Amino acid sequence: MPPFTSESGGRWYKGTANAIYENVNFIEYLDPNYVLILSGDHIYKMDYKKMLDYHIEKQAHCTISVIEVPWDEASRFGIMDADEDGRITEFAEKPENPKSNLASMGIYIFNWDALKAYLEMDANDPDSSNDFGKNIIPKMLADKNKMCAYTFEGYWKDVGTVKSYWEANMDLLSEDNELNLYCKDWRIFTKNRNLPPQYVSDRAVVKNSLVNEGCIIDGHLEKSILFSEVSVEKGAKVCNSVILSGSVIEEGATVCNAVVMEGVRVKKGTSIGEENGEHVYLVSKDEIIKE
Repeated sequence: MPPFTSESGGRWYKGTANAIYENVNFIEYLDPNYVLILSGDHIYKMDYKKMLDYHIEKQAHCTISVIEVPWDEASRFGIMDADEDGRITEFAEKPENPKSNLASMGIYIFNWDALKAYLEMDANDPDSSNDFGKNIIPKMLADKNKMCAYTFEGYWKDVGTVKSYWEANMDLLSEDNELNLYCKDWRIFTKNRNLPPQYVSDRAVVKNSLVNEGCIIDGHLEKSILFSEVSVEKGAKVCNSVILSGSVIEEGATVCNAVVMEGVRVKKGTSIGEENGEHVYLVSKDEIIKE
């Protein structure tokens, strides 16, 4: 549940574990045997029932879903080692020199009675960061609780950076994209605003792109994703970019390798990014940031 703040008081959650601890009364009201905890900035499709069945079969106190990540990205994640039976033997949160590339996906199943006890201990520790990766999981592991790794096979992307968010969108344009927005058996639902269909003029060039409702395309669009009500004016060029809702790319402007935020107007003749460049640009109403 979102934290409540106002001018007269309240505060944000202090960490991921604190976010659950602050809602203990709500969870107690539901009286669950197990609690499934998810991260909010990841893109994937998973049948959690299979992970729960694994957790019950292993008689674990905690099960963490894991996936192999590229070695050069491993220091961004919680990294663990597991034995042949799937039992976790080591865990390190964002290690500088990772020993393995088996990364936590930030998806946990806990036995509720065990989790509640550790949340209460954590809340009473003034030196804690109140975080699952930094505090709860290492403490449970040190106390010899049975903790198991559930290996996930499929598409998964942590979109905690601008570049990873851009990459996740670009992945949708790949022919072998595993996420598959068009699968009718495992749908991804979103809010439909009932906007008019997109319009593509006879001057426009559109290649390998996803164009949402309400867009007007009068320029060149290539390998890009347009959210709703985006306008690409005559002579403008957009490539390898993600353009969020309500933005306008004015006549003659060029946008490459960029994420353009909502409601931004890229002025006439502006040039952002390089078509085959290494950097990704974040474009807001106030500034352009090169990552």
